[in-house]
Amino acid sequence: MTGRVFTKLFFSFLLVLCVGTTILDFSLRRILEDSLRHQANLPLADIAETMHLLRRDVLIATFISLVLATITAAFLAQRFSRRLNRIVTFASRIAAGELSARVEEGDLDEISEVAHALDATASRLEQSFHALDTNRRELEALLDSMQEAVVAVNAQGMVSWSNAIMQRISPSPVREGRSLVHTIRDPEVLACVEGALANREVHRARAISVAPGRVYEISAAPTPGGGAVAVLHDVTDVERADRTRRDFVANVSHELRTPLTSISGYVETLLDGHHSEKDSRDFLSIILKNATRVNRLTEGLLALASVESGDYKLKTQSIRACDLVEDAIESLAGMVIDSSVTLEAAEATDEFVLVDPDALNQVFGNLIENAMKYGKTGQRVRVGAIKLENQVEFFVRDFGPGIAFEHLDRIFERFYRIDKARSRDSGGTGLGLAIAKHIVLAHGGTIRAESELGAGATFLFTLPIAPARPMASPAPNRAEEPAQAAADR
Repeated sequence: MTGRVFTKLFFSFLLVLCVGTTILDFSLRRILEDSLRHQANLPLADIAETMHLLRRDVLIATFISLVLATITAAFLAQRFSRRLNRIVTFASRIAAGELSARVEEGDLDEISEVAHALDATASRLEQSFHALDTNRRELEALLDSMQEAVVAVNAQGMVSWSNAIMQRISPSPVREGRSLVHTIRDPEVLACVEGALANREVHRARAISVAPGRVYEISAAPTPGGGAVAVLHDVTDVERADRTRRDFVANVSHELRTPLTSISGYVETLLDGHHSEKDSRDFLSIILKNATRVNRLTEGLLALASVESGDYKLKTQSIRACDLVEDAIESLAGMVIDSSVTLEAAEATDEFVLVDPDALNQVFGNLIENAMKYGKTGQRVRVGAIKLENQVEFFVRDFGPGIAFEHLDRIFERFYRIDKARSRDSGGTGLGLAIAKHIVLAHGGTIRAESELGAGATFLFTLPIAPARPMASPAPNRAEEPAQAAADR
Protein backbone atom coordinates (compact mmCIF):
# COMPACT_ATOMS: atom_id res chain seq x y z
CA MET A 1 0.00 0.00 0.00
CA THR A 2 2.85 2.39 0.85
CA GLY A 3 4.52 1.75 -2.54
CA ARG A 4 1.31 2.57 -4.43
CA VAL A 5 0.92 5.85 -2.53
CA PHE A 6 4.45 6.95 -3.33
CA THR A 7 4.06 5.95 -6.98
CA LYS A 8 1.01 8.20 -7.29
CA LEU A 9 2.81 11.04 -5.53
CA PHE A 10 5.86 10.66 -7.81
CA PHE A 11 3.85 10.76 -11.07
CA SER A 12 1.79 13.66 -9.78
CA PHE A 13 5.06 15.50 -9.12
CA LEU A 14 6.31 14.76 -12.67
CA LEU A 15 3.01 15.94 -14.14
CA VAL A 16 3.16 19.21 -12.23
CA LEU A 17 6.81 19.69 -13.30
CA CYS A 18 6.02 19.11 -17.00
CA VAL A 19 3.03 21.44 -16.95
CA GLY A 20 5.11 24.09 -15.18
CA THR A 21 7.91 23.78 -17.75
CA THR A 22 5.49 24.08 -20.65
CA ILE A 23 3.89 27.18 -19.15
CA LEU A 24 7.33 28.65 -18.49
CA ASP A 25 8.40 27.96 -22.09
CA PHE A 26 5.25 29.56 -23.50
CA SER A 27 5.63 32.59 -21.23
CA LEU A 28 9.26 33.12 -22.19
CA ARG A 29 8.42 32.87 -25.87
CA ARG A 30 5.69 35.50 -25.54
CA ILE A 31 7.98 37.82 -23.60
CA LEU A 32 10.80 37.40 -26.14
CA GLU A 33 8.51 37.96 -29.14
CA ASP A 34 7.11 41.12 -27.58
CA SER A 35 10.63 42.39 -26.95
CA LEU A 36 11.74 41.69 -30.46
CA ARG A 37 8.74 43.40 -31.99
CA HIS A 38 9.79 46.61 -30.29
CA GLN A 39 13.18 46.27 -31.95
CA ALA A 40 12.05 46.25 -35.58
CA ASN A 41 15.51 46.90 -36.92
CA LEU A 42 16.61 43.27 -36.12
CA PRO A 43 16.52 40.75 -38.98
CA LEU A 44 13.92 38.01 -38.82
CA ALA A 45 16.58 35.30 -39.20
CA ASP A 46 18.39 36.54 -36.12
CA ILE A 47 15.16 36.62 -34.21
CA ALA A 48 14.31 33.05 -35.27
CA GLU A 49 17.79 31.82 -34.33
CA THR A 50 17.61 33.54 -30.97
CA MET A 51 14.21 31.96 -30.34
CA HIS A 52 15.58 28.55 -31.29
CA LEU A 53 18.57 28.86 -28.95
CA LEU A 54 16.37 30.10 -26.16
CA ARG A 55 13.96 27.21 -26.62
CA ARG A 56 16.85 24.75 -26.65
CA ASP A 57 18.30 26.17 -23.46
CA VAL A 58 14.91 26.04 -21.79
CA LEU A 59 14.40 22.42 -22.83
CA ILE A 60 17.89 21.44 -21.65
CA ALA A 61 17.36 23.22 -18.33
CA THR A 62 13.94 21.57 -18.04
CA PHE A 63 15.37 18.13 -18.75
CA ILE A 64 18.20 18.59 -16.25
CA SER A 65 15.71 19.84 -13.68
CA LEU A 66 13.45 16.88 -14.45
CA VAL A 67 16.30 14.39 -13.96
CA LEU A 68 17.43 16.01 -10.72
CA ALA A 69 13.84 16.22 -9.49
CA THR A 70 13.26 12.55 -10.39
CA ILE A 71 16.38 11.41 -8.52
CA THR A 72 15.55 13.57 -5.54
CA ALA A 73 11.92 12.45 -5.53
CA ALA A 74 12.90 8.80 -5.82
CA PHE A 75 15.38 9.10 -2.97
CA LEU A 76 12.93 10.93 -0.72
CA ALA A 77 10.11 8.58 -1.67
CA GLN A 78 12.23 5.50 -0.89
CA ARG A 79 13.33 6.93 2.44
CA PHE A 80 9.82 7.98 3.32
CA SER A 81 8.57 4.52 2.28
CA ARG A 82 11.11 2.75 4.56
CA ARG A 83 10.12 4.92 7.51
CA LEU A 84 6.43 4.25 6.97
CA ASN A 85 7.15 0.54 6.51
CA ARG A 86 8.84 0.52 9.93
CA ILE A 87 5.72 2.08 11.43
CA VAL A 88 3.51 -0.49 9.68
CA THR A 89 5.75 -3.33 10.93
CA PHE A 90 5.65 -1.85 14.43
CA ALA A 91 1.85 -1.73 14.32
CA SER A 92 1.70 -5.36 13.16
CA ARG A 93 3.98 -6.50 16.02
CA ILE A 94 1.89 -4.60 18.56
CA ALA A 95 -1.28 -6.16 17.14
CA ALA A 96 0.34 -9.59 17.50
CA GLY A 97 0.94 -8.93 21.21
CA GLU A 98 4.65 -8.07 21.04
CA LEU A 99 4.42 -5.02 23.29
CA SER A 100 8.20 -4.63 23.47
CA ALA A 101 8.31 -3.52 19.78
CA ARG A 102 9.52 0.05 19.07
CA VAL A 103 9.81 2.24 15.91
CA GLU A 104 13.07 3.92 17.02
CA GLU A 105 12.92 7.06 14.81
CA GLY A 106 15.28 10.00 15.19
CA ASP A 107 14.23 13.62 15.66
CA LEU A 108 13.67 14.66 12.03
CA ASP A 109 10.15 15.69 11.14
CA GLU A 110 6.46 15.07 11.76
CA ILE A 111 6.81 11.35 11.00
CA SER A 112 9.41 11.10 13.79
CA GLU A 113 7.01 12.80 16.14
CA VAL A 114 4.33 10.24 15.19
CA ALA A 115 6.85 7.42 15.74
CA HIS A 116 7.87 8.78 19.16
CA ALA A 117 4.23 9.03 20.15
CA LEU A 118 3.66 5.44 19.06
CA ASP A 119 6.73 4.30 21.03
CA ALA A 120 5.48 6.09 24.14
CA THR A 121 2.04 4.50 23.71
CA ALA A 122 3.58 1.05 23.29
CA SER A 123 5.73 1.57 26.40
CA ARG A 124 2.69 2.51 28.48
CA LEU A 125 0.76 -0.44 27.09
CA GLU A 126 3.64 -2.77 27.96
CA GLN A 127 3.79 -1.43 31.51
CA SER A 128 0.02 -1.72 31.89
CA PHE A 129 -0.07 -5.28 30.57
CA HIS A 130 2.89 -6.21 32.75
CA ALA A 131 1.10 -4.83 35.80
CA LEU A 132 -2.08 -6.67 34.82
CA ASP A 133 -0.17 -9.91 34.29
CA THR A 134 1.55 -9.50 37.66
CA ASN A 135 -1.79 -8.88 39.36
CA ARG A 136 -3.31 -11.86 37.57
CA ARG A 137 -0.50 -14.18 38.66
CA GLU A 138 -0.73 -12.88 42.24
CA LEU A 139 -4.48 -13.48 42.20
CA GLU A 140 -3.99 -16.99 40.81
CA ALA A 141 -1.39 -17.74 43.49
CA LEU A 142 -3.74 -16.41 46.16
CA LEU A 143 -6.66 -18.48 44.90
CA ASP A 144 -4.46 -21.57 44.52
CA SER A 145 -3.34 -21.19 48.14
CA MET A 146 -6.95 -21.24 49.35
CA GLN A 147 -8.33 -24.35 50.99
CA GLU A 148 -11.57 -23.88 49.06
CA ALA A 149 -12.16 -24.99 45.49
CA VAL A 150 -13.00 -22.08 43.14
CA VAL A 151 -14.36 -22.21 39.59
CA ALA A 152 -15.53 -19.30 37.42
CA VAL A 153 -17.85 -19.50 34.39
CA ASN A 154 -18.87 -16.97 31.76
CA ALA A 155 -22.40 -15.95 30.88
CA GLN A 156 -22.80 -19.05 28.69
CA GLY A 157 -21.82 -21.41 31.52
CA MET A 158 -18.37 -22.16 30.09
CA VAL A 159 -15.45 -22.53 32.49
CA SER A 160 -13.22 -19.47 32.39
CA TRP A 161 -10.92 -20.23 35.33
CA SER A 162 -10.39 -22.68 38.21
CA ASN A 163 -7.84 -22.99 41.01
CA ALA A 164 -5.61 -25.95 41.90
CA ILE A 165 -7.97 -27.33 44.56
CA MET A 166 -10.80 -27.46 42.03
CA GLN A 167 -8.54 -29.28 39.58
CA ARG A 168 -7.64 -31.81 42.27
CA ILE A 169 -11.12 -32.67 43.54
CA SER A 170 -12.86 -32.69 40.17
CA PRO A 171 -13.50 -36.21 38.82
CA SER A 172 -12.55 -35.02 35.32
CA PRO A 173 -10.07 -32.35 34.15
CA VAL A 174 -11.38 -28.78 34.40
CA ARG A 175 -10.65 -27.13 31.04
CA GLU A 176 -11.26 -23.52 30.09
CA GLY A 177 -13.90 -23.06 27.43
CA ARG A 178 -15.62 -26.31 28.40
CA SER A 179 -19.13 -26.42 29.81
CA LEU A 180 -19.30 -26.79 33.60
CA VAL A 181 -21.86 -29.58 33.29
CA HIS A 182 -19.20 -31.70 31.53
CA THR A 183 -16.82 -31.24 34.45
CA ILE A 184 -18.94 -31.35 37.62
CA ARG A 185 -21.98 -33.61 37.65
CA ASP A 186 -23.23 -32.73 41.13
CA PRO A 187 -26.78 -31.30 40.70
CA GLU A 188 -26.47 -28.96 43.68
CA VAL A 189 -23.35 -27.26 42.28
CA LEU A 190 -24.93 -26.88 38.85
CA ALA A 191 -28.18 -25.54 40.33
CA CYS A 192 -26.28 -22.93 42.38
CA VAL A 193 -24.27 -21.72 39.39
CA GLU A 194 -27.34 -21.61 37.14
CA GLY A 195 -29.24 -19.66 39.80
CA ALA A 196 -26.40 -17.13 40.12
CA LEU A 197 -26.29 -16.70 36.32
CA ALA A 198 -30.05 -16.38 35.89
CA ASN A 199 -31.06 -14.37 38.98
CA ARG A 200 -27.81 -12.41 39.51
CA GLU A 201 -27.83 -13.20 43.21
CA VAL A 202 -25.91 -15.42 45.61
CA HIS A 203 -27.05 -19.05 45.90
CA ARG A 204 -25.94 -21.56 48.53
CA ALA A 205 -26.30 -25.33 48.83
CA ARG A 206 -24.68 -28.49 50.20
CA ALA A 207 -23.13 -31.10 47.90
CA ILE A 208 -22.15 -34.67 48.70
CA SER A 209 -21.24 -36.11 45.29
CA VAL A 210 -18.49 -33.77 44.05
CA ALA A 211 -15.77 -36.06 45.45
CA PRO A 212 -16.25 -39.50 47.03
CA GLY A 213 -16.70 -39.33 50.79
CA ARG A 214 -16.49 -35.52 50.95
CA VAL A 215 -19.12 -32.94 51.87
CA TYR A 216 -19.01 -29.38 50.48
CA GLU A 217 -20.82 -26.16 51.20
CA ILE A 218 -21.35 -24.27 47.93
CA SER A 219 -21.63 -20.52 47.44
CA ALA A 220 -22.21 -19.23 43.90
CA ALA A 221 -22.20 -15.46 43.22
CA PRO A 222 -22.60 -13.42 39.99
CA THR A 223 -19.63 -11.55 38.53
CA PRO A 224 -19.72 -8.12 36.81
CA GLY A 225 -19.04 -9.57 33.36
CA GLY A 226 -22.28 -11.58 33.36
CA GLY A 227 -20.70 -14.82 34.57
CA ALA A 228 -20.54 -16.41 38.01
CA VAL A 229 -18.00 -17.81 40.46
CA ALA A 230 -18.60 -20.83 42.70
CA VAL A 231 -16.68 -21.54 45.91
CA LEU A 232 -16.74 -25.07 47.38
CA HIS A 233 -15.81 -25.28 51.05
CA ASP A 234 -14.93 -28.74 52.37
CA VAL A 235 -16.83 -29.31 55.62
CA THR A 236 -16.21 -33.04 55.84
CA ASP A 237 -13.85 -32.79 58.80
CA VAL A 238 -16.09 -30.26 60.54
CA GLU A 239 -19.12 -32.51 60.20
CA ARG A 240 -17.09 -35.54 61.25
CA ALA A 241 -15.82 -33.68 64.32
CA ASP A 242 -19.34 -32.53 65.15
CA ARG A 243 -20.66 -36.05 64.75
CA THR A 244 -17.83 -37.39 66.91
CA ARG A 245 -18.61 -34.80 69.57
CA ARG A 246 -22.28 -35.76 69.58
CA ASP A 247 -21.44 -39.45 69.72
CA PHE A 248 -18.94 -38.81 72.52
CA VAL A 249 -21.48 -36.88 74.59
CA ALA A 250 -24.10 -39.56 73.97
CA ASN A 251 -21.69 -42.35 74.91
CA VAL A 252 -20.49 -40.63 78.08
CA SER A 253 -24.07 -39.89 79.08
CA HIS A 254 -25.02 -43.50 78.50
CA GLU A 255 -22.00 -44.88 80.34
CA LEU A 256 -22.63 -42.64 83.34
CA ARG A 257 -26.39 -43.06 83.42
CA THR A 258 -26.31 -46.82 83.94
CA PRO A 259 -24.14 -46.97 87.09
CA LEU A 260 -25.60 -43.75 88.52
CA THR A 261 -29.13 -45.10 88.08
CA SER A 262 -28.09 -48.28 89.89
CA ILE A 263 -26.43 -46.33 92.69
CA SER A 264 -29.49 -44.07 93.12
CA GLY A 265 -31.86 -47.06 93.22
CA TYR A 266 -29.93 -48.97 95.84
CA VAL A 267 -29.37 -45.86 97.95
CA GLU A 268 -33.12 -45.22 97.97
CA THR A 269 -33.67 -48.86 98.95
CA LEU A 270 -31.22 -48.53 101.83
CA LEU A 271 -32.94 -45.35 102.98
CA ASP A 272 -36.26 -47.18 103.19
CA GLY A 273 -34.80 -49.39 105.92
CA HIS A 274 -36.96 -52.45 105.17
CA HIS A 275 -34.21 -54.97 104.51
CA SER A 276 -31.90 -57.34 106.37
CA GLU A 277 -28.25 -56.76 107.23
CA LYS A 278 -27.20 -59.22 104.52
CA ASP A 279 -29.25 -57.33 101.94
CA SER A 280 -27.68 -54.08 103.08
CA ARG A 281 -24.21 -55.46 102.56
CA ASP A 282 -25.17 -56.74 99.11
CA PHE A 283 -26.64 -53.36 98.21
CA LEU A 284 -23.52 -51.55 99.41
CA SER A 285 -21.34 -53.94 97.45
CA ILE A 286 -23.32 -53.14 94.27
CA ILE A 287 -23.12 -49.43 95.00
CA LEU A 288 -19.33 -49.71 95.46
CA LYS A 289 -19.00 -51.65 92.23
CA ASN A 290 -20.91 -49.01 90.25
CA ALA A 291 -19.07 -46.15 91.96
CA THR A 292 -15.79 -47.81 91.01
CA ARG A 293 -17.03 -48.08 87.46
CA VAL A 294 -17.88 -44.36 87.40
CA ASN A 295 -14.47 -43.57 88.87
CA ARG A 296 -12.69 -45.64 86.22
CA LEU A 297 -14.71 -43.98 83.48
CA THR A 298 -13.85 -40.53 84.85
CA GLU A 299 -10.17 -41.40 85.08
CA GLY A 300 -10.25 -42.75 81.52
CA LEU A 301 -11.89 -39.57 80.23
CA LEU A 302 -9.32 -37.41 81.99
CA ALA A 303 -6.47 -39.54 80.62
CA LEU A 304 -7.91 -39.38 77.09
CA ALA A 305 -8.38 -35.62 77.31
CA SER A 306 -4.78 -35.30 78.47
CA VAL A 307 -3.22 -37.31 75.64
CA GLU A 308 -5.45 -35.66 73.02
CA SER A 309 -4.60 -32.13 74.13
CA GLY A 310 -1.84 -30.12 72.51
CA ASP A 311 -0.23 -29.63 75.91
CA TYR A 312 0.53 -33.33 76.38
CA LYS A 313 4.27 -33.58 77.00
CA LEU A 314 6.43 -36.70 76.89
CA LYS A 315 9.56 -37.14 78.94
CA THR A 316 11.39 -39.41 76.55
CA GLN A 317 14.58 -41.25 77.25
CA SER A 318 16.57 -43.95 75.55
CA ILE A 319 15.69 -47.39 76.93
CA ARG A 320 16.24 -50.88 75.58
CA ALA A 321 13.16 -52.52 74.14
CA CYS A 322 13.76 -55.77 76.03
CA ASP A 323 13.88 -53.84 79.33
CA LEU A 324 10.54 -52.23 78.52
CA VAL A 325 8.94 -55.61 77.81
CA GLU A 326 10.38 -57.13 81.00
CA ASP A 327 9.25 -54.16 83.10
CA ALA A 328 5.71 -54.34 81.63
CA ILE A 329 5.41 -58.03 82.50
CA GLU A 330 6.73 -57.53 86.04
CA SER A 331 4.57 -54.50 86.83
CA LEU A 332 1.40 -56.09 85.44
CA ALA A 333 1.93 -59.58 86.83
CA GLY A 334 -0.50 -58.82 89.65
CA MET A 335 -3.35 -58.62 87.13
CA VAL A 336 -3.08 -62.33 86.30
CA ILE A 337 -2.74 -63.73 89.83
CA ASP A 338 -6.45 -64.43 90.24
CA SER A 339 -7.03 -65.44 86.63
CA SER A 340 -6.25 -68.49 84.57
CA VAL A 341 -4.21 -66.45 82.07
CA THR A 342 -0.41 -66.71 81.88
CA LEU A 343 1.62 -63.63 80.94
CA GLU A 344 4.65 -64.66 78.87
CA ALA A 345 7.70 -62.84 77.51
CA ALA A 346 8.40 -63.51 73.85
CA GLU A 347 11.52 -62.56 71.88
CA ALA A 348 12.57 -58.96 72.50
CA THR A 349 15.30 -56.96 70.75
CA ASP A 350 17.88 -55.02 72.74
CA GLU A 351 17.62 -51.94 70.48
CA PHE A 352 17.25 -48.60 72.25
CA VAL A 353 14.05 -46.63 71.67
CA LEU A 354 12.97 -43.10 72.56
CA VAL A 355 10.10 -43.49 74.99
CA ASP A 356 8.35 -42.03 78.01
CA PRO A 357 8.41 -45.08 80.30
CA ASP A 358 5.35 -44.05 82.34
CA ALA A 359 3.27 -43.44 79.22
CA LEU A 360 4.44 -46.69 77.62
CA ASN A 361 3.57 -48.63 80.79
CA GLN A 362 0.02 -47.31 80.41
CA VAL A 363 -0.05 -48.54 76.81
CA PHE A 364 1.13 -52.00 77.84
CA GLY A 365 -1.35 -52.01 80.72
CA ASN A 366 -4.32 -51.19 78.48
CA LEU A 367 -3.31 -53.72 75.81
CA ILE A 368 -2.59 -56.55 78.27
CA GLU A 369 -5.79 -55.88 80.24
CA ASN A 370 -7.74 -55.94 76.97
CA ALA A 371 -6.07 -59.22 75.94
CA MET A 372 -6.85 -60.83 79.31
CA LYS A 373 -10.52 -59.80 79.19
CA TYR A 374 -11.32 -60.84 75.64
CA GLY A 375 -8.69 -63.53 75.01
CA LYS A 376 -8.66 -65.36 78.33
CA THR A 377 -10.01 -68.51 76.70
CA GLY A 378 -6.58 -68.88 75.12
CA GLN A 379 -5.13 -68.90 78.70
CA ARG A 380 -1.98 -67.00 77.79
CA VAL A 381 -0.80 -63.59 76.61
CA ARG A 382 2.58 -63.01 75.00
CA VAL A 383 4.51 -59.71 74.98
CA GLY A 384 7.59 -59.05 72.86
CA ALA A 385 9.44 -56.69 70.50
CA ILE A 386 11.20 -57.07 67.14
CA LYS A 387 13.51 -54.69 65.24
CA LEU A 388 12.38 -53.16 61.97
CA GLU A 389 14.43 -50.91 59.67
CA ASN A 390 14.44 -47.80 61.87
CA GLN A 391 11.79 -48.73 64.42
CA VAL A 392 11.04 -51.32 67.04
CA GLU A 393 7.67 -53.05 66.85
CA PHE A 394 6.15 -54.18 70.15
CA PHE A 395 3.32 -56.69 70.24
CA VAL A 396 0.77 -58.09 72.71
CA ARG A 397 -0.72 -61.36 71.48
CA ASP A 398 -3.59 -63.39 72.89
CA PHE A 399 -4.89 -66.79 71.78
CA GLY A 400 -8.61 -66.23 72.31
CA PRO A 401 -11.53 -66.18 69.86
CA GLY A 402 -10.08 -63.34 67.77
CA ILE A 403 -11.68 -60.26 66.23
CA ALA A 404 -13.75 -60.10 63.06
CA PHE A 405 -12.17 -58.23 60.16
CA GLU A 406 -14.83 -55.49 60.05
CA HIS A 407 -13.95 -54.39 63.59
CA LEU A 408 -10.17 -54.05 63.19
CA ASP A 409 -10.25 -50.49 61.79
CA ARG A 410 -12.56 -49.19 64.52
CA ILE A 411 -11.49 -50.81 67.77
CA PHE A 412 -9.24 -47.84 68.59
CA GLU A 413 -12.18 -45.43 68.54
CA ARG A 414 -13.55 -44.08 71.80
CA PHE A 415 -16.33 -46.24 73.31
CA TYR A 416 -16.26 -48.65 70.38
CA ARG A 417 -17.06 -52.17 71.52
CA ILE A 418 -17.27 -55.41 69.60
CA ASP A 419 -19.59 -57.01 72.16
CA LYS A 420 -21.24 -54.25 74.20
CA ALA A 421 -22.92 -56.57 76.70
CA ARG A 422 -19.73 -58.52 77.48
CA SER A 423 -17.70 -55.30 77.71
CA ARG A 424 -19.99 -53.79 80.32
CA ASP A 425 -20.11 -57.04 82.28
CA SER A 426 -16.30 -57.06 82.39
CA GLY A 427 -16.19 -53.47 83.60
CA GLY A 428 -14.56 -51.99 80.51
CA THR A 429 -14.91 -48.28 79.73
CA GLY A 430 -14.25 -48.47 75.99
CA LEU A 431 -11.42 -45.92 76.31
CA GLY A 432 -8.33 -48.07 76.92
CA LEU A 433 -7.41 -48.69 73.26
CA ALA A 434 -8.14 -45.06 72.32
CA ILE A 435 -5.76 -43.87 75.07
CA ALA A 436 -3.09 -46.33 73.92
CA LYS A 437 -3.46 -45.11 70.33
CA HIS A 438 -2.94 -41.45 71.21
CA ILE A 439 0.06 -42.18 73.42
CA VAL A 440 1.74 -44.16 70.63
CA LEU A 441 0.98 -41.42 68.10
CA ALA A 442 2.48 -38.86 70.48
CA HIS A 443 5.71 -40.91 70.38
CA GLY A 444 5.74 -40.71 66.57
CA GLY A 445 4.73 -44.35 66.17
CA THR A 446 1.79 -46.30 64.76
CA ILE A 447 -0.59 -48.85 66.23
CA ARG A 448 -2.74 -51.50 64.62
CA ALA A 449 -4.44 -54.83 65.26
CA GLU A 450 -4.24 -58.14 63.41
CA SER A 451 -6.57 -61.05 63.98
CA GLU A 452 -8.30 -64.09 62.58
CA LEU A 453 -11.42 -65.58 64.07
CA GLY A 454 -10.50 -68.53 66.26
CA ALA A 455 -6.76 -67.72 66.12
CA GLY A 456 -6.47 -64.89 68.65
CA ALA A 457 -5.59 -61.24 68.18
CA THR A 458 -2.30 -59.31 68.08
CA PHE A 459 -1.94 -55.62 68.90
CA LEU A 460 1.22 -54.08 67.46
CA PHE A 461 2.73 -50.62 67.88
CA THR A 462 6.02 -49.08 66.78
CA LEU A 463 8.46 -46.69 68.45
CA PRO A 464 11.41 -44.89 66.80
CA ILE A 465 14.90 -46.20 67.45
CA ALA A 466 17.04 -43.83 69.50
CA PRO A 467 19.63 -41.97 67.35
CA ALA A 468 22.41 -42.79 69.80
CA ARG A 469 22.90 -45.69 72.15
CA PRO A 470 23.94 -44.56 75.59
CA MET A 471 24.94 -46.97 78.26
CA ALA A 472 22.07 -49.18 79.31
CA SER A 473 20.12 -47.87 82.25
CA PRO A 474 17.80 -50.10 84.21
CA ALA A 475 14.15 -49.53 83.52
CA PRO A 476 12.18 -48.10 86.43
CA ASN A 477 10.70 -50.69 88.75
CA ARG A 478 6.96 -50.08 88.85
CA ALA A 479 6.59 -52.11 92.03
CA GLU A 480 8.84 -49.68 93.89
CA GLU A 481 7.14 -46.50 92.62
CA PRO A 482 4.26 -46.33 95.14
CA ALA A 483 6.65 -46.82 98.06
CA GLN A 484 9.07 -44.26 96.64
CA ALA A 485 6.23 -41.80 96.04
CA ALA A 486 5.00 -42.27 99.59
CA ALA A 487 8.54 -41.67 100.89
CA ASP A 488 8.75 -38.49 98.78
CA ARG A 489 5.48 -37.26 100.24
